[in-house]
This record gives sequence, C-alpha cells and structure tokens, in this order.
Amino acid sequence: MSQEEGKRIAHVVRETRETRVEVELSVDGAGAIDCDIGDDFLRHMVETLARYSEVDLVVTARGDIAHHLVEDVAITLGRAYREAIGDAAIRRMANAVVPMDEALVQATVDLIDRPFVHIDIPDEMYTHFVRSFAMELRATIHTVVLRGNDDHHIIEATFKALGRALGEAMAPAGRTLSTKSSVKWEVR
Repeated sequence: MSQEEGKRIAHVVRETRETRVEVELSVDGAGAIDCDIGDDFLRHMVETLARYSEVDLVVTARGDIAHHLVEDVAITLGRAYREAIGDAAIRRMANAVVPMDEALVQATVDLIDRPFVHIDIPDEMYTHFVRSFAMELRATIHTVVLRGNDDHHIIEATFKALGRALGEAMAPAGRTLSTKSSVKWEVR
C-alpha cells in the first residue's frame, strides 16, 4: 500500500502471455472511473463494482480470449483492493440488498484474510470473476438471489450489492474488529 495525501491507494500490474491488466485504485476516492477493457459487459460490471464501492478506479486491460480477460481483471482488481485497504482497522463486515427491476440480490462480505466464496450468479463467467476477485482480495463473499429471472439484472444487481457491501466494509474503524485482535505473520 502506498500513501498519497492520506489516501489508501494501489497501483497493480499483472502481465502474462495471455493478458495485461493495469489497475490504479483509491479506496478513499470520489468516484472517478476510467475503464478501458476490451469487453463491454466486463467493463460495465467493473465500473458498477467501483461506482457502488465508491472508489476511484483506472483500469486498462487486454487479453487473448474472454475467459482469460475476465479472470485476470478479477485477480488484479482483487489485489488492488487488498493493497489499497492495507492494515488499518476497518469495519470489515458488511452486507447490502439491491433491487434491479424484478431482481433482488443480497451480497455479504468479510474482509478477514480467509477467502471463501458462495455465490449465486446465473453465469459461469461472472461466478468465476467473483471467485477470482475474492481469492485475491482474501475475502469471504456470499451472494444470494432473493428473486429475479433476467440474468443481466441478476448479475448487475449482484455487482451493485457487492460494491455497496465492499464500500461499507472498507470504511475505517476505530479499532480492529476481531476476537483474535490483529494477525501477525512471521515468515522465516
């Protein structure tokens, strides 16, 4: 994590033979978003996640096929959120319920450093996105479709709910919210 004028920010680049993804993220941003991603629906979902989590985000991504692009954008985005959040005390857990037309979706997150995912999304590609994002963020994420029948509305409501829950969970807290206190790692 780096500090710039007291903001929690990250700049992460992931490059493989298949993709190149660059993410600049400010958790304490004002909602400025610039996404240059070669897939329109993926760009729309990344912008939705950023807008509803109330971060500043710049993403540039290119890939050879849709699956690699979706996966690597999710991984890089998860790493950027994790790096930007840093080690300061945060609220950690939050949930949100979001309607979108006939769809109603709940998302719950715990930024605990113990990744686990149970998601209810009617599209394998976006199930994979949320799973990859959560693993790199090292978060527990649950989503539940309470109702809905339009896949687009369900996926978009999921990203909105996840963004709102993530934004609340990243909010600073006065103390570490854990019975374990804070975790200390020692690598030898």
